Amino acid sequence: MTGTGTPTTRVGFVGLGSQGAPMARRIAEEAFPLTLWARRGASTDAFADTAATVAATPAELGAASDIVCLCVVADADVEDVLLRSDGVLAGMAPGGVVALHSTIHPDTCLRVAEKAAEREVAVVDAPVSGGGGAAAQRRLLVMAGGQETDVARCRPVFDTFADPVIHLGPLGSGQRAKLLNNFVFTAQVALALETFALADGLGMDRTAVAQVLAHGTGGSRAAAVLAASGFNTDGLRQALPLLSKDVGLLLDVADTARAPRPEHLEGLTKHTLSTLGRLPAHGR
Repeated sequence: MTGTGTPTTRVGFVGLGSQGAPMARRIAEEAFPLTLWARRGASTDAFADTAATVAATPAELGAASDIVCLCVVADADVEDVLLRSDGVLAGMAPGGVVALHSTIHPDTCLRVAEKAAEREVAVVDAPVSGGGGAAAQRRLLVMAGGQETDVARCRPVFDTFADPVIHLGPLGSGQRAKLLNNFVFTAQVALALETFALADGLGMDRTAVAQVLAHGTGGSRAAAVLAASGFNTDGLRQALPLLSKDVGLLLDVADTARAPRPEHLEGLTKHTLSTLGRLPAHGR
């Protein structure tokens, strides 16, 4: 920060989808010097009304940034953007930090951190929860893992779109927390679907039941999401590949750690994935 309070940390952002774009816009709105890169030009066109600059390659973005935020979809995307010949790490100077906002395997974080360390670049895993709307309202949840000093360097950037930012421990801890969160949410979807189906069978008004759950001890985020959508499951159906990926990652992490599988939750998550896979479009 300068004496006038203007941010001086240069930030790069890759992954301008429905989650990442609102995060990047909040960074720009807080006047951080921001550089963007995207595979599709249309993704950066939306930032023409900001002071953000657009890099020709991930390496060019890395060279222009002190902190690089990645919000791409999968493990392979993270490794590609960081490690390819014109990737972020090829351009980033020693002393930089890469923040991984993607939901990926903790082992992937460790693997890219080893490569980053060769260039004296630190890595923080910082997956998020809450959606693009929460980012725009500065209330995303960030689950951070990594060295305390590295997380502290990233906090002013994270604070532009998140509250709270929770440091959970060493690198990979944020991913484990995010996978647990998504595992529980997936299990709750099954309970919510069956609860509203039971309400139908009892001749009750779903909307009224949703209001009860919103104020009662039986409420859940999944029930609230369903109610807010007007009980349209299309959004959940579209999220099915990601939910399935995250459940698989969590179970792999548990097996690798020789932790006992949560049998009841695992059964509910499998039921959710099976149910969503069978639902028709616009299904209730």
